[in-house]
Amino acid sequence: MDHPRRRGWAVLRHLAVPALALAVVATLPMTRPEQAPASTPVAKYLPGMAPASVSYGLSGKTVKGQFLSYNDFHGAIDPPGGSGAAVNGTPAGGVEYLATYLKKLRAEAAAEGRKTLTVGAGDLIGGTPLVSAAFHDEPTIELMNEVGLQVSSVGNHEFDEGVDELIRMQRGGCHPTDGCQDGDGFKGAKFTYLAANTINKKTGLPILPPIDIKFVNGTPVGFVGLTLEGTPGIVNPAGIKTVRFANEVETANKWGNVLKLFGVKAQVLLVHQGGQQNVSEQVPVPGVSDCNAFAGPIVPIVAGLNPEFSLVVSGHTHRFYSCTLPNSQGTSVVTSAGSNGQLITDIDYAINQRTGRFAEVTAKNVVVENGVSDGKGGWLRDAAGVFLKNPATVDAKAKKVADKYRTAVAPIANKVVGSIAADITRTAGANGESPLGDVIADAQLAWTTASNAQIALMNPGGIRADFDAEQSSGGEANGQVTYGEAFTVQPFNNLVVTQTFTGAQLKNVLEQQFVGFGGQTTQRILQVSAGLTYSWNSTAPAGSKVTALALNGTPIDPAANYQVTTNDFLANGGDGFTNLTLGTGRTTAPGFDVDALVGYLGAGAPVVPGPANRITKIG
Repeated sequence: MDHPRRRGWAVLRHLAVPALALAVVATLPMTRPEQAPASTPVAKYLPGMAPASVSYGLSGKTVKGQFLSYNDFHGAIDPPGGSGAAVNGTPAGGVEYLATYLKKLRAEAAAEGRKTLTVGAGDLIGGTPLVSAAFHDEPTIELMNEVGLQVSSVGNHEFDEGVDELIRMQRGGCHPTDGCQDGDGFKGAKFTYLAANTINKKTGLPILPPIDIKFVNGTPVGFVGLTLEGTPGIVNPAGIKTVRFANEVETANKWGNVLKLFGVKAQVLLVHQGGQQNVSEQVPVPGVSDCNAFAGPIVPIVAGLNPEFSLVVSGHTHRFYSCTLPNSQGTSVVTSAGSNGQLITDIDYAINQRTGRFAEVTAKNVVVENGVSDGKGGWLRDAAGVFLKNPATVDAKAKKVADKYRTAVAPIANKVVGSIAADITRTAGANGESPLGDVIADAQLAWTTASNAQIALMNPGGIRADFDAEQSSGGEANGQVTYGEAFTVQPFNNLVVTQTFTGAQLKNVLEQQFVGFGGQTTQRILQVSAGLTYSWNSTAPAGSKVTALALNGTPIDPAANYQVTTNDFLANGGDGFTNLTLGTGRTTAPGFDVDALVGYLGAGAPVVPGPANRITKIG
């Protein structure tokens, strides 16, 4: 005769396949949390509390374990370069180094008798460099399998190629258009993607499992995974027409209640939303495991969570932190490991065997070092100032997989397509404009002269890296730019489209950069092409912030027509720019947005940084 407890655990194991849980949750009411404050609260944090640690005061025997987590990997198979090569001065990243550190941390935990679970918080794919993107991110999924990832939430970038492609990433199979490009098939993710708040409009059910359960020495740990509710505003609407995105707090608590119903009270939320540390006079450079002057959307989310969620692994903001934040009845440890596989969050925990709840949770971030120490507290560099990489800390198995794709893409990636006169950065000034934003807008304007384009606008979130004049991805000379480097800057393969707008409509587009106009919820300053100038005042009312709008010195005529170029992400209303869907006479240029950039880089003399002075902030 089977033991009743064992039969219960057998049922729980099947919750990883959500059919049973979905049937149960359909009968549960949706509870609405208290209304979040209008402004984002700042978390209370005491200096010196790094790493974050919470003890819940539960006495009795415990089961101890370890979570290793990371987020926003974005297909960063190669170590990041340029200004992103280091984390607080330490060179870091690269999948073969990530694998090494994961193995090292697992071994340390095993020596202490702790079982390790490796988890993620979304954006593993999407916005990826060419070595992954050229194969529809199959290399990244294969490498996540290799490094031992077990469960992850989806993020907004998991939807870059649409819902069907995300499901293919999970289940495997050849790409419907390009087939199996590497010749050995694609088996999909061995880890489980969780998508609790991505709801199929027809069925009313999540498109992928909402929850997962793992066992640590016979004790269950439950995971709920979700992306930010605002995902529709920051991905191409064309790929997500069949789904809706539900509220984070309501969804997390709903599925947390299902887990609790089946006796799983040690709960982890994997959520692709986050916050950020802020500098202060006392802490000008926050540490990777600090929580200095912390704020962001994750704060009210955690504030509404059930107390069973003792741990929240977050992401999206590409910031590192390790915090203790209040939940609805207690305290949660909240973490983020930055981005690009440059950090791993090392989380030790104990579960009280009597209650099944977390008894304590402690978290810190570990830098995935890839450099060679100079013996003086610094790191060795080559003649061009690039950090040397340490072959002694390379994981051979991960490198073998990565090298397969590096070799396959090298003839395309290492082709020199143009040159730059100096570093060109995407760092925006107080006016919201960046030198690289100017260059990309100018490139798209030049690309669409056949459509008589007069103005080009570029979303800043679509600019994913800087141009580093000293970077040499394929052995090219200083200042030369390869196709792979250009693709890293603009990796989304958006179309370039031109539409007709009246001057009045154009002004409304620019007013929609600011919160409170046309449903906009986040300030986003579009990058503008040469000739377009305007001023904006942050203190002016919504809808009246933009003034002095002119083209080549001539004021924009509200009644006149203008030909405006954008990528199709914006033209379809992405980033909340619904006014860009009102254009008429849409024409589509050949190729993609990266082709426009490549054409501009190779058109003549080395490209200089944009002036970043086309927009004026007056208040």
